[in-house]
Amino acid sequence: MSAPVKPAPRLILAPMEGVMDSIMRALLTEIGGYERCVTEFVRVSQTVLPKRVFYRYAPELLSDGVTASGVPVYVQLLGSDPGLMAANARRVAMLGAPGIDLNFGCPAKTVNRSQGGASLLRTPDLIRSICVAVRDSVPAHTPVTAKIRLGFDNDSELEDILRALELAPLTELTIHARTRRQGYRPPAHWHRLREARASLPFPIIANGALWRPSHVSRSASASGCEAFMLARGSLCRPDLGAAIQAAHQTAEPVPFDWEQVKQLLMYFLEQNRSQYDPRYAVNPVKQWLVYLKFYYPQAGALFAKVKRVTDPNAMATALGEGHEAQAAGHDEYRRRKPTGPAAARGAQQ
Repeated sequence: MSAPVKPAPRLILAPMEGVMDSIMRALLTEIGGYERCVTEFVRVSQTVLPKRVFYRYAPELLSDGVTASGVPVYVQLLGSDPGLMAANARRVAMLGAPGIDLNFGCPAKTVNRSQGGASLLRTPDLIRSICVAVRDSVPAHTPVTAKIRLGFDNDSELEDILRALELAPLTELTIHARTRRQGYRPPAHWHRLREARASLPFPIIANGALWRPSHVSRSASASGCEAFMLARGSLCRPDLGAAIQAAHQTAEPVPFDWEQVKQLLMYFLEQNRSQYDPRYAVNPVKQWLVYLKFYYPQAGALFAKVKRVTDPNAMATALGEGHEAQAAGHDEYRRRKPTGPAAARGAQQ
């Protein structure tokens, strides 16, 4: 008897403050492999936010809540008041959000000092109260998901957190396999997620230290999870989602070469230039180069060359083409590299 076929890994594109905006979401989901995205967190503190705030964080709400390639975008809320979180969730659901995500994992000190993000891991009952309030405030068909860590100071806190969440009406839960104190230091303790899978009635999504297709396979073996949230790895290797799906099909993933990445950078610059004040179009490109250099050494050299550049035309020239060739550059990228996981698999077989 042949072994049962494992389902393809479900991949979620993580929220990353100041990095994973709508332009980046559109670009990465076009390359393929992702089931859904989550916005940067929307801070809820004193009032029900006006519509314009949600549209700023999730302009996809104006397009049925999906990216240009049709990938749903959940809106993430961060706060500690159950009533306010519920009221804001109700508003964003009315605006057409495909789902609501709740942030209980952000390790930033500025967030934690104001009783947000991972600081709530010290009060698991409050986390449950927020989950219940949000679930009760949105339509039954709207998924409500959340993200936590293994604990605040140490992972011995996980047992209490899981106990509080046993009756939480969540659709899914993402767990970053480190504590808040551990931050992003290796390793990620994927094996601890088996405990969560055994005790909670909803699916668990593994997160943390997923840089390569092999890491997803190892995480799956250690945690038993079938869904994975990709964060920094997706920025360091833009085709990571498609590569993971190709690897699942036993195809040898062929990574983008540097020339293809430069085409992405040129397109990214042009999109930022068209949507924002040109004065601010260059900084996102520099920020992305900082991530890319972990996989592409050429990105480090390019960053050193452009780190003081402020003019979009000068940045375009440094990327290898003049401004007038930006649109053509993206067409060339799309011609040379298939988009979507199915096309990527076909190219790599």
